Amino acid sequence: MSWDEKAKDAVPSDASCHDVPSHDLTRNDNPCSDMSIGSSRSYLLYRNPLLRAEARVQEGRVKVDIAGPLAHLPLIRSSMEMFEGQVAARAGPEQLSLSTWIPPLPGRAFGRLANSRMRALLGLRTPDQVTISITEECPNRCAHCALPNSGNKLRLSPPTVRDLIRQILEMGTTLVIFDGGEPALYPELPELVRCVDDRAISTLFTSGAGFTAPLAKRLKEAGLYAVNVSLDSPVAEEHDAMRGRAGVFQEAMQAVDNAIQAGLLVDLYVVLRRENICHLQAFHDLARNVGAHELTFFEVVSTGRWSDRVGLALTPGDHALLADFVLNAKARGGPRIFSVPDAYKRFGCFAARSWMHVTPAGEVYPCSCYPESWGNILLEPVKKIWQRMGRFPYQGNKICPMRK
Repeated sequence: MSWDEKAKDAVPSDASCHDVPSHDLTRNDNPCSDMSIGSSRSYLLYRNPLLRAEARVQEGRVKVDIAGPLAHLPLIRSSMEMFEGQVAARAGPEQLSLSTWIPPLPGRAFGRLANSRMRALLGLRTPDQVTISITEECPNRCAHCALPNSGNKLRLSPPTVRDLIRQILEMGTTLVIFDGGEPALYPELPELVRCVDDRAISTLFTSGAGFTAPLAKRLKEAGLYAVNVSLDSPVAEEHDAMRGRAGVFQEAMQAVDNAIQAGLLVDLYVVLRRENICHLQAFHDLARNVGAHELTFFEVVSTGRWSDRVGLALTPGDHALLADFVLNAKARGGPRIFSVPDAYKRFGCFAARSWMHVTPAGEVYPCSCYPESWGNILLEPVKKIWQRMGRFPYQGNKICPMRK
């Protein structure tokens, strides 16, 4: 079955919030796992004299076992609970990918991340995740874009990005995200991906524009780990309307297929709004039908083109609906769901604590949604900027300061 047939099977083109069909998700036939159902093997998550953590894939589900003096700490337990009972993004005989957002284990990058999280218990900050907007070029005009095109054709040069990658890897970064604009339109992208060595994984955000099959193959060969395909609605017309251009939904679905065929992990990345929260089941159905390994839900905030808008944030009822859906989805099969609002409740805001964002102009933000520059990589080492960012007042907040 081709990608377009899968997508059409998931959601009819004329569907609305009230008539998107619910699909049977009781079967575990999503190709998220390469291991047979019922098989079980252990993967070491972390080990030192104070804590030992292992993950097992049993009956298609992740089981986490922890022991040691630190095992009772709320932050440790909360971290493990995020994976308990979930479907892994991919489970193979040699490596386990818990999520498209986390390095596979065992592996050097995952070990660095585990050590970073332990240091965080002592109050030590590490930029685990760095988003690099390499270009503002983009054929879309998304209504909620956090980085609208300035018209100045801003882009970071390949030497600048290569040096930035060198710096952040030395600082402990384990996830390098290439973003835009539309990063698939950046000609030297495979060259940049190749600069990310085994100390970290690299991923890519794309709308699908320019993400061709040959590019997907080149990126996989260069070492790209996963692709986040942005999606605003499981209904083509609604998605295209949000993106400001006809045919973007088709490009997104083709990008998913191109990535999977190249051997890349795929995450469908959804920015939830009050208008599309009714599509939770349809988003999950679509992700399953097209073979995505993960479905991420992020909450819209007032930034970029929508910086002046109020009343965007999800209501308490919306949050309850999302939490209930994620909880019940665990029992219905893959793909894995990552709820960013849930992570906020567990750990607080990651901005300037374990995440920073670099714009095409070289400005460094605490995150991609908080447009406040703490320095410029063209003028000083990023380590200095990160140290200065330790004064960011909203670290660990349970509510995003941009949420209105």
